[in-house]
Amino acid sequence: MSVSMDQLEAFVATASAGSFSGAARLLGKAQSAVSTHVANLEDDLGLPLFDRSGRTPALTGAGARLLPEARIILDRRAHFIGIARSFEARVEKRLVVAIDELYPEAMVGALCAEFAGHFPHVELELLFPMMEDVSRLVLDGKAQIGVMWRQEDLPAELGFKTIGWAPLKLVCGKSHPLAHMRVDWEELKRHRQLMVTVRTESAERHRLRVAAEVWWVESHWVIMQILKHGIGWALIPAHIVENSPVASDLAFPEPEFAGGDHPVALEVVWHKQKPSGPAAQWLRQRLAATKIGVAP
Repeated sequence: MSVSMDQLEAFVATASAGSFSGAARLLGKAQSAVSTHVANLEDDLGLPLFDRSGRTPALTGAGARLLPEARIILDRRAHFIGIARSFEARVEKRLVVAIDELYPEAMVGALCAEFAGHFPHVELELLFPMMEDVSRLVLDGKAQIGVMWRQEDLPAELGFKTIGWAPLKLVCGKSHPLAHMRVDWEELKRHRQLMVTVRTESAERHRLRVAAEVWWVESHWVIMQILKHGIGWALIPAHIVENSPVASDLAFPEPEFAGGDHPVALEVVWHKQKPSGPAAQWLRQRLAATKIGVAP
């Protein structure tokens, strides 16, 4: 039994168009060539795929069952060719991106959808470390691109570009002493602060520290679950607060310091000494073009 791609294309196109003439227009071939391919396929399989007794060909039971299989084969062929063309264009096979929670997850989803349209054959891995763990992954070559808050002492090997500002909201539980009152920095110092942390000790993680007593947690989302019990206060990215299922259990004290929200700069970072392929270059440019928040 010999089945060709031309035969499968003619079969699928005829089923899709509902006629041999329609299939010929879809494929840009003569109608006689399409009908011949289908007839030869039926001969090779020993099965009628279409009932030709009516004005237009109708799928038989066997044809209806084999149609999705034929489509899978043609799709995989297109995928195979796409991967080969990606190699020819020197597109990366795989791209690892490390993204801090400060970057809104809704924007991550939209960016991934756009990336998939431009680079359908690139395997993408997304990591969500915190703070300077992002830059460390890029520096060690474990991620090609990072999105992180502005690091005071960024390694010289890394390039960076500011892409926006993430506002941090002052949050506590409704039963906390700070709830429903205006607070200043001195008042915040007297109460336990919950902060996100990295897995290595560094000065960077203390940058937003205000209180004498601190609990360290690796997730803003978990911090909010703790806050609702009145255990402490925290500075939480506004987009996380807005999307948290426990937002209704929290209070948002009115700060007396400037602006209310505390903005943190977000940057895209990359290793200057390691070459970037087309996919990484596109993603860096796209991240830089999509601004977050406004400058304070």
